[in-house]
Amino acid sequence: MGFLNGRMTFTRFRVGGHSPLPFSEETLGQLESHRIGQHSPAEPTDGVSTGWAGGGHVLDVNFDLAKNLINDALHASIRVDTDKIPGTLLRAYTQIELDARAAMNPSGTPTKAQRTEAKEAAKARAESEAADGRFRRCNHYPVLWDGRGGILYVGSTSSNVVERATALFRETFERPLEPITAGSLAMGTSDSLAESDRVAQKLGEGSLNLYGGDSGDALSTVAWAEKAPNMLDHLGNEFLVWLWHQLQNESDTIPLADGSDVAVMLAKTLTLDCPRGETGRDSLTDDSPTRLPEAFRALQSGKLPRKAGLIVVRHGAQYEFTIQAESLAVTGALLPKPEERLAPYEAKSERIDGLRHFAETLDLLFDAYRARKTANSWADEVGRIKRWLTNAA
Repeated sequence: MGFLNGRMTFTRFRVGGHSPLPFSEETLGQLESHRIGQHSPAEPTDGVSTGWAGGGHVLDVNFDLAKNLINDALHASIRVDTDKIPGTLLRAYTQIELDARAAMNPSGTPTKAQRTEAKEAAKARAESEAADGRFRRCNHYPVLWDGRGGILYVGSTSSNVVERATALFRETFERPLEPITAGSLAMGTSDSLAESDRVAQKLGEGSLNLYGGDSGDALSTVAWAEKAPNMLDHLGNEFLVWLWHQLQNESDTIPLADGSDVAVMLAKTLTLDCPRGETGRDSLTDDSPTRLPEAFRALQSGKLPRKAGLIVVRHGAQYEFTIQAESLAVTGALLPKPEERLAPYEAKSERIDGLRHFAETLDLLFDAYRARKTANSWADEVGRIKRWLTNAA
């Protein structure tokens, strides 16, 4: 059931409004009222229908307290049904209709009007057969609403799926959603307007500026920044550069704001991209990809990390995952297994606690970069990173 076993993939959002706790039958009733098959009674114009599903499997459309409400979290799935007539079948039906009409003509060739008739007849036949759902493709994606933390986890990094899931969530629960990205985490949650302005100014100063151009205009130089939900999401690329330098030149253990430490390793995969969209992308796979000469040469040439595999350990719990720099979306996260066999509900409950601890660890790690970025000593740190890039063999 998605977040309750196996590896996790997710994009996160902050859920606005008052606390939803305790989740209840009323919450399940809201899911039921927007269940797949009755959420959108009108025929979708694009052949795609969305709605809530139970989360157990793609055909599970039932909701109940024991299954869907676990440890102050609502777990379900969004189902996306696509009705698409195969092009090969439509072409075959069209040809059959054309042949039948052509046979009625002395020339053996269909007229222009007959061609139009054949296409319409073929389409009508295919749509008639599609009415029973024979061409329907059903996919489902897990969704978890952590009522305790006020976070929505959508089990996909596909923009199409995420947009459909968040639209359905807003319609169902009438709550605002804010993407949790590098930019939104960098800005923090200060209640003071003056403090927010100070942080924004600090974040805009002292860019690593590995990509050239005006140091005060990093946003206009990063090709993918225009498509980011937050104008500061490109700081996620800088975060990975900072982390790379930190691990190779200072320590693989980073102190966090809550007094704990996190051990970090860049592992398995690394993707670097040219921020100007000129020299392409490098995708590297290795146990320690940042140690590869070609990875460092790409960084020296001005390419920025956009995706990286990480292994982090905090409070004795180890997490292995891949992170996307700007959105902080996570793919393939492997959480620790329980040390002893648990009853089904306890195992699911511990799994959700593990997800909370993992997300907290990720946010604290990014906050360690943010604290450095907004400190008066950031200019010195930028100098060290640039010397590392310039002087390294």
